[in-house]
Amino acid sequence: MDNLLHPVFAFLASGSNTPAYLPLALLLVFGTAKLLAEIFERFGQPGIVGEILAGVLLGPSVLHWVEPDQLMASLAEMGAMFLLFRVGMEVKAADLFRMGGTALAVATLGVIFPFLAGWAIFESLGHRLTVSIFVGAAMVATSVGITARVLASKGLLELRASQVILAAAVIDDVLGLLVLAFVSSFGEGDVNIASLAVTAALASGFTVVIARFGAGAFERIVPKVEAKLSISEAQFNLALIVLFGLSLLAVYIGVAAIIGAFLAGLAFSQTATKRVQDLAHGITELLVPFFLAHIGLELNLADFARKEVLWLSILLLIAAVVTKLIGCGLGAVRLGRNDALRIGLGMMPRGEVGMIVAQIGLQMGIIDRPVYATVVFMAVGTTMLAPPLLTWAFRGTIHAPPEEDFSLG
Repeated sequence: MDNLLHPVFAFLASGSNTPAYLPLALLLVFGTAKLLAEIFERFGQPGIVGEILAGVLLGPSVLHWVEPDQLMASLAEMGAMFLLFRVGMEVKAADLFRMGGTALAVATLGVIFPFLAGWAIFESLGHRLTVSIFVGAAMVATSVGITARVLASKGLLELRASQVILAAAVIDDVLGLLVLAFVSSFGEGDVNIASLAVTAALASGFTVVIARFGAGAFERIVPKVEAKLSISEAQFNLALIVLFGLSLLAVYIGVAAIIGAFLAGLAFSQTATKRVQDLAHGITELLVPFFLAHIGLELNLADFARKEVLWLSILLLIAAVVTKLIGCGLGAVRLGRNDALRIGLGMMPRGEVGMIVAQIGLQMGIIDRPVYATVVFMAVGTTMLAPPLLTWAFRGTIHAPPEEDFSLG
């Protein structure tokens, strides 16, 4: 088999400088992701899990055909941006603000509980304080892209629990940023409180201003600008410019690009035509499989050959699941047991966010390769568990009218 495939996959081994590398890598990742998604769907399981497993199959863990290189990372980031942009267009800002108090409680408790658990586990095992707090930081932030994909695919974005998850995830990202900034400064031995305060103010102000005023402003401005343009698909082109612009601004301010993308979609939620939504949907369908597969590509099963690393990884995964369920569930307890469970599960995936924190720690020399492997295992594990658990938690859900759906009574 290897001999038959060698002439083709030699292009992959030779790297991105060969002309065949790009189309072959795209074919392998997209084709395998969609094939496994189809298989999982036929067996009544979320296709997302199959798409993540496609990365595990093609990557360093099994076949070694595709590496998690810069090309795959860039496609994955674009996939996450377009996914959150599309989700933002299907959400009303007023609904998110209506859930603001609950979302804040969910996000805050969903940061505190995992951070303390990660710190306590590694501290009890005798690791240095800097290692323990870095692991705690990696367990904090939610990767909302996975949950958004599940909710959007099942038409559940208008439900109360879904709105809380999306609002809490945005707040969670800001809080996670501050935790990461603190532990990075701590690791370097220089904690600058003033700098952290400025970052917090900028990140919070950017998020609130765009979410609160963006949709109304764009509803007035976009039609006027569109009327003066002669190019085809003028509104879609404007939407893309806003998407990329706000994503870039988000990064400069200090939050993730996907938060800027979500806010861009939110700004267009009252303006976008069906044509714009359809075009955005098409690009999302193209790029999201790379986002999902890249999560699997980052997992290398060879790192878990040592039993102590494997058992620690499983322990960290269990802690990551339980702490989000408890923390976020307590924050949403006023909504009832069912919604609290759904919100806890929706906030569970760490995805690429946890892996980014782990990579920073590895690059700074704060954590070693075995610790890095446990964090990646936790991030991928929570991401793969979330879709089937969310499907179970939302089973039998009936869509209620918006005024009923958001009633807290």
